Amino acid sequence: MNTLSKACWIGAAIYASLGMIFGIVMSATGDHSLAPAHGHLNLLGWASLALYGAFYSIFPGAADGWLARAQVLLAHLGVIVLTPGIVFALRGEGEGLAKAGSVIILLSMLLFLLVALMQSRRTPEAA
Repeated sequence: MNTLSKACWIGAAIYASLGMIFGIVMSATGDHSLAPAHGHLNLLGWASLALYGAFYSIFPGAADGWLARAQVLLAHLGVIVLTPGIVFALRGEGEGLAKAGSVIILLSMLLFLLVALMQSRRTPEAA
Protein backbone atom coordinates (compact mmCIF):
# COMPACT_ATOMS: atom_id res chain seq x y z
CA MET A 1 0.00 0.00 0.00
CA ASN A 2 1.41 3.37 -0.96
CA THR A 3 1.61 6.29 1.44
CA LEU A 4 -1.23 8.21 -0.14
CA SER A 5 -3.71 5.34 -0.06
CA LYS A 6 -2.66 4.65 3.54
CA ALA A 7 -3.40 8.29 4.46
CA CYS A 8 -6.84 7.92 2.91
CA TRP A 9 -7.68 4.59 4.57
CA ILE A 10 -6.49 5.62 8.03
CA GLY A 11 -8.25 8.97 7.78
CA ALA A 12 -11.43 7.25 6.60
CA ALA A 13 -11.37 4.93 9.61
CA ILE A 14 -10.84 7.86 11.97
CA TYR A 15 -13.71 9.83 10.42
CA ALA A 16 -15.98 6.76 10.49
CA SER A 17 -15.20 6.24 14.18
CA LEU A 18 -15.90 9.89 14.94
CA GLY A 19 -19.12 9.71 12.91
CA MET A 20 -20.25 6.67 14.88
CA ILE A 21 -19.49 8.38 18.18
CA PHE A 22 -21.36 11.47 16.93
CA GLY A 23 -24.36 9.27 16.07
CA ILE A 24 -24.29 7.50 19.44
CA VAL A 25 -24.20 10.85 21.27
CA MET A 26 -27.16 12.10 19.25
CA SER A 27 -29.07 8.93 20.02
CA ALA A 28 -28.20 9.00 23.72
CA THR A 29 -29.28 12.62 24.10
CA GLY A 30 -32.30 12.36 21.83
CA ASP A 31 -31.09 15.52 20.07
CA HIS A 32 -30.71 14.89 16.34
CA SER A 33 -30.46 18.54 15.34
CA LEU A 34 -26.85 18.07 14.21
CA ALA A 35 -27.67 15.11 11.94
CA PRO A 36 -26.59 17.00 8.79
CA ALA A 37 -23.07 17.44 10.23
CA HIS A 38 -23.02 13.76 11.21
CA GLY A 39 -24.10 12.81 7.69
CA HIS A 40 -21.46 14.95 6.02
CA LEU A 41 -18.75 13.58 8.30
CA ASN A 42 -19.72 10.04 7.30
CA LEU A 43 -20.14 10.76 3.61
CA LEU A 44 -17.12 12.98 3.02
CA GLY A 45 -14.88 11.62 5.75
CA TRP A 46 -15.56 7.91 5.62
CA ALA A 47 -17.01 7.18 2.19
CA SER A 48 -15.11 9.66 0.02
CA LEU A 49 -11.73 9.10 1.70
CA ALA A 50 -12.21 5.33 1.50
CA LEU A 51 -12.98 5.60 -2.21
CA TYR A 52 -9.93 7.78 -2.77
CA GLY A 53 -7.85 5.22 -0.87
CA ALA A 54 -9.22 2.42 -3.05
CA PHE A 55 -8.43 4.39 -6.21
CA TYR A 56 -4.86 5.12 -5.12
CA SER A 57 -4.43 1.45 -4.13
CA ILE A 58 -5.70 0.16 -7.48
CA PHE A 59 -3.75 2.76 -9.45
CA PRO A 60 -0.59 3.37 -7.42
CA GLY A 61 0.95 5.37 -10.25
CA ALA A 62 -1.79 7.96 -9.83
CA ALA A 63 -0.53 8.59 -6.29
CA ASP A 64 2.79 9.91 -7.60
CA GLY A 65 3.32 13.63 -7.68
CA TRP A 66 2.12 16.77 -6.00
CA LEU A 67 -1.34 16.83 -7.59
CA ALA A 68 -2.52 13.64 -5.88
CA ARG A 69 -0.97 14.68 -2.57
CA ALA A 70 -2.70 18.07 -2.80
CA GLN A 71 -6.00 16.33 -3.57
CA VAL A 72 -5.82 14.11 -0.49
CA LEU A 73 -4.64 16.98 1.72
CA LEU A 74 -7.58 19.11 0.58
CA ALA A 75 -9.98 16.21 1.17
CA HIS A 76 -8.83 15.87 4.78
CA LEU A 77 -8.78 19.63 5.32
CA GLY A 78 -12.25 19.95 3.85
CA VAL A 79 -13.71 17.38 6.24
CA ILE A 80 -11.98 19.01 9.20
CA VAL A 81 -13.29 22.48 8.25
CA LEU A 82 -16.74 21.56 6.91
CA THR A 83 -17.96 19.34 9.75
CA PRO A 84 -17.67 21.91 12.55
CA GLY A 85 -18.75 24.56 10.05
CA ILE A 86 -22.07 22.76 9.58
CA VAL A 87 -22.44 22.51 13.37
CA PHE A 88 -21.90 26.27 13.69
CA ALA A 89 -24.35 26.96 10.85
CA LEU A 90 -27.02 24.74 12.39
CA ARG A 91 -26.61 26.51 15.71
CA GLY A 92 -26.96 29.91 14.08
CA GLU A 93 -23.33 30.83 14.77
CA GLY A 94 -22.40 31.68 11.20
CA GLU A 95 -21.94 29.89 7.92
CA GLY A 96 -18.44 31.03 7.00
CA LEU A 97 -16.65 27.86 8.04
CA ALA A 98 -19.23 25.65 6.28
CA LYS A 99 -18.85 27.69 3.10
CA ALA A 100 -15.05 27.50 3.25
CA GLY A 101 -15.17 23.76 3.89
CA SER A 102 -17.54 23.26 0.97
CA VAL A 103 -15.18 25.08 -1.39
CA ILE A 104 -12.21 23.05 -0.12
CA ILE A 105 -14.15 19.80 -0.65
CA LEU A 106 -15.11 20.91 -4.17
CA LEU A 107 -11.47 21.75 -4.99
CA SER A 108 -10.44 18.32 -3.74
CA MET A 109 -12.99 16.63 -5.99
CA LEU A 110 -11.93 18.68 -9.00
CA LEU A 111 -8.31 17.69 -8.36
CA PHE A 112 -9.43 14.06 -8.07
CA LEU A 113 -11.20 14.40 -11.41
CA LEU A 114 -7.97 15.69 -12.93
CA VAL A 115 -5.91 12.87 -11.37
CA ALA A 116 -8.43 10.28 -12.61
CA LEU A 117 -8.45 11.76 -16.12
CA MET A 118 -4.66 11.76 -16.22
CA GLN A 119 -4.63 8.14 -15.02
CA SER A 120 -7.12 7.14 -17.73
CA ARG A 121 -4.77 8.48 -20.40
CA ARG A 122 -1.80 6.39 -19.24
CA THR A 123 -0.78 3.34 -21.18
CA PRO A 124 -2.01 0.02 -19.72
CA GLU A 125 1.57 -0.86 -18.74
CA ALA A 126 1.88 2.35 -16.73
CA ALA A 127 -1.51 1.91 -15.06
